[in-house]
Amino acid sequence: MFFHILKPIWKRKFKNLLLSLEILLAFCVVFGLALMSARYFQLYHLPTGFAYQDVWSVSMLGTGEADTKNDARVTENFQRSLAAMPEVEQVGFITHSPYSNATWTTDFYLPDSNFRYSIHMAEMADETPGLLKMKLLEGRWFSSEDEGRAERAIVINKKMAELMFPGKSPLGQVIADTESGGKNIKLFRVMGVFEDYRNKGEFMAPTTFAIMRYSKATGERRMETALVKVKPGTARAFEEKLHQQLKLIRSDWGYKISPLADMRQSKMTEDTIPLVILAIMAVFLLIMVGFGLFGVLWQNTTQRIPEIGLRRAIGAHSGHIYQQIVTEQLLLSSIAMLVGMVLLIQLPLTGVLGESINWPIFMTATAISMAVIYAISTLCALYPAWRASRLSPTEALHYE
Repeated sequence: MFFHILKPIWKRKFKNLLLSLEILLAFCVVFGLALMSARYFQLYHLPTGFAYQDVWSVSMLGTGEADTKNDARVTENFQRSLAAMPEVEQVGFITHSPYSNATWTTDFYLPDSNFRYSIHMAEMADETPGLLKMKLLEGRWFSSEDEGRAERAIVINKKMAELMFPGKSPLGQVIADTESGGKNIKLFRVMGVFEDYRNKGEFMAPTTFAIMRYSKATGERRMETALVKVKPGTARAFEEKLHQQLKLIRSDWGYKISPLADMRQSKMTEDTIPLVILAIMAVFLLIMVGFGLFGVLWQNTTQRIPEIGLRRAIGAHSGHIYQQIVTEQLLLSSIAMLVGMVLLIQLPLTGVLGESINWPIFMTATAISMAVIYAISTLCALYPAWRASRLSPTEALHYE
């Protein structure tokens, strides 16, 4: 049966070429949208590694270069004064807040190897991992007992542990970092392994991550961000009271206070803008392709009226004509999508986009794209096919 349907498609190959290109373009655009949507869906359901509920971020903006240096008395004053507020449960310090766009990367290497690993970094005080409810898989978090040791305490995520220490425990291992210029080698001892920390939110791809211990007593630079864990149900009006308390500590500094829940919502909106733009483009393209398909199918069925009349005269009933028109369109769409698949399957095979395209995402995007194109092709073919099936043999054979 398919051979008989392919024959008329092949005879009109030049007319069908432009139509096939339109379908191919639509398939690629829908595939891109489905691929991005599937990736976002997959990332959204992965653990971020921290809890944002009832946590507020306080950015402490100094007045000059002198304010970037750490003052243990000022840091301790912030800790005590904020923790003493009845609405506050816990206070911790961190280099950059979750859901911010800040990125800190450095190159770590093993002392007996020159191979370097690019790692995302953050620096936290002893209280911060517990404040964020980060999940520890093995070992322990850094604490005051790590103060004064030759190697600075560090904890790494599971992905980094598997990359740098395959097949063995990373606990107690020493890793190194060299400052720019090749001098001042810094050594770190791995104290624990945590699950993950996707600090940029739900749509951040999993990556290697390490967290260094920040010492409030001996740290060279002060922390410019404090995380404040408030009691559940604390109203947004608490922001004014918190700001006043901060001004009592350092009146010459500026402060930016934001609940992590609000920062999360803003970050998710920002991250989904490309997806929304692509979705709008895809909708307009599909509308144009749909109109194009409908027009071409209408013209084709009009030009084929004598052929349809001959089929009706030799015994084909209206259902056969209806089925033939729809099946031809679906087969033409399948050929165009097959060409697209030959090109697109190179993405997961070559790994050109890394972990962004894995086989589950690729297969999901393929299924969605094919379903959309088949649905549009079927809808566009329904009326021309119905119109052709309604022709009487006499009317069709006398058509000029």
